[in-house]
Amino acid sequence: MTAAIVSRRSSLPTAWWGMVLLIASEATLFGCFVATYFYLRFETAIWPPPGIPKPHVAVPLILASCLALSSAPMYVVSHAAAGGRLATARLALVVALVIQCGYLAFEVDDFSNSLARFGISRDAYSSIYYTMLGADHAHVFVGIVFNVWLLGKLARGLTGYRMRAAQAISWYWHFVNVVTFVVVGTLLSAAV
Repeated sequence: MTAAIVSRRSSLPTAWWGMVLLIASEATLFGCFVATYFYLRFETAIWPPPGIPKPHVAVPLILASCLALSSAPMYVVSHAAAGGRLATARLALVVALVIQCGYLAFEVDDFSNSLARFGISRDAYSSIYYTMLGADHAHVFVGIVFNVWLLGKLARGLTGYRMRAAQAISWYWHFVNVVTFVVVGTLLSAAV
């Protein structure tokens, strides 16, 4: 199926609707996390509580920026698939996967190091800190699973279904990158 055939559809594809609904529900979830964080912060005299180090600013911003760079190859994946350029779509997907896996590996290590410094059930700060960060990391992991699945599908060729899947997964990654900056910005607000 070519891009010209796909563009003659009279309604939006199911993949479009599915991803819009997923992104909307996940945006609501993260909106609740951010609201909870700031509610707890403004109801607590000392934030973060004594004994918990203030967050470092540079490394989280650099890592979030590196993850955001994966939006460029995901954009290429979406447009290359729509244009029938299968080899380009596969290559861009592999580049995105390398960036995303590197980010997640570093973040999982940092997450476990943080757990060693202060536990998740210590107080309200640690609870919302780990909830937000863990949810963000889980979304990155799900996105990596989506990309591996798409790479497997693209290994067997390009169809209209796979073009729409590439577009939907690309949207998901753009959303995850925005959410990562929101989460990092929210958590780094404690450093101020």
